[in-house]
Amino acid sequence: MHTAIVAGTKALHNDMKAWMDHLHQHPELAMEETETAGFIAEKLRSFGFEVAEGIGKTGIVASLTVGSNNKAIGLRADFDALPIQEENNLLYKSKVEGRAHLCGHDGHTAMLLGAASYLAQTKNFRGTVRLIFQPGEETMEGGPAMIKDGLFERFPVDAVYGLHNMPGLQKGKLYFREGKTMAAVDNWEIELTGKGSHGSMPELGIDPIVCGSSLVMALQTIISRNVSPWQHCVVSVGAFLSGNAGNVVPKHAILRLSIRNMDPQLREMVLDKIRSITKAQAASFNCQYEIREGIPGAVLVNTPENTQWAAGVARAVFSDEAVDDSLHAYMGSEDFAFMLQQKKGAYCMLGNGDTPMVHHPAYIFDQEILPIGAAYWVGLAESYLQ
Repeated sequence: MHTAIVAGTKALHNDMKAWMDHLHQHPELAMEETETAGFIAEKLRSFGFEVAEGIGKTGIVASLTVGSNNKAIGLRADFDALPIQEENNLLYKSKVEGRAHLCGHDGHTAMLLGAASYLAQTKNFRGTVRLIFQPGEETMEGGPAMIKDGLFERFPVDAVYGLHNMPGLQKGKLYFREGKTMAAVDNWEIELTGKGSHGSMPELGIDPIVCGSSLVMALQTIISRNVSPWQHCVVSVGAFLSGNAGNVVPKHAILRLSIRNMDPQLREMVLDKIRSITKAQAASFNCQYEIREGIPGAVLVNTPENTQWAAGVARAVFSDEAVDDSLHAYMGSEDFAFMLQQKKGAYCMLGNGDTPMVHHPAYIFDQEILPIGAAYWVGLAESYLQ
């Protein structure tokens, strides 16, 4: 165990909790995180980092160079919240109705700020540490936006690393996987248009709710009857929005879909099936339809050698028992995948223990793991920039 790093980040635990508490109480949605970005930038400048703001709209890159070594490492955290009402009664509960940090991005940011504070105080490295604070992860916008804004041209790094807390995994343990680790996501919206009517006279209308209900069930056959059980794919309808009164046949219905795949060819088949099934279902109920295809995601692929190296660093910082390099693939998605298309690197999971899953209204990021994440970041920086 690297006692200096572990002890140093533990000493920053209260600071990290305070930063996370503030972020949790003041959540901002994807690509709207102006106050959050200002808070982060202020802290980083107080530590002594050179801070660039407005990268990909609200993103931040903080750089600290020690010595003349030309090597550079990138460490990334996300900081957007979700449009979900929190059900927890925390002392630091969200103060914004209908918005909350229910994925743990506030914790991710606090851990990277803790690492920033430690690295700035100790300067036990030679080269450049670049801390990437990314907006808009939940909508798959932030990573591509920062890259398009010249992230890696303006702020060069040799490799980039990411981390996410994960409920259901042993608290405080770090999990690694080489190769394909998280799925590509497509967030689509389907709008069905019928004809409104009084609820007592449905024959005078065209009911988009009935059409949408049939469509929801038909979409389930894509996976069950077209995809091998040995392949990974998900089609979920997470929202069905239509009408607001029991005695009215509404004119419109909206379905919001989350589609996830690990294979490009399988993805195209699934998306084509959604298009054809929607067209057929709409026609059979005399509805019009429109499919709005969202920003496509990407499969997150960890570079094998960088993943092995990062796991080795984690073992050196903590212990062999604190690391698991047999993580299974997740059908969840991450726009850090786009950064790994540009640079070598690795994305790992930090166990959050037995808590509700991320995106659940009662999810809680366990603040006891804050020093562990910070120590991992420090370990990567000091190890690479020896």
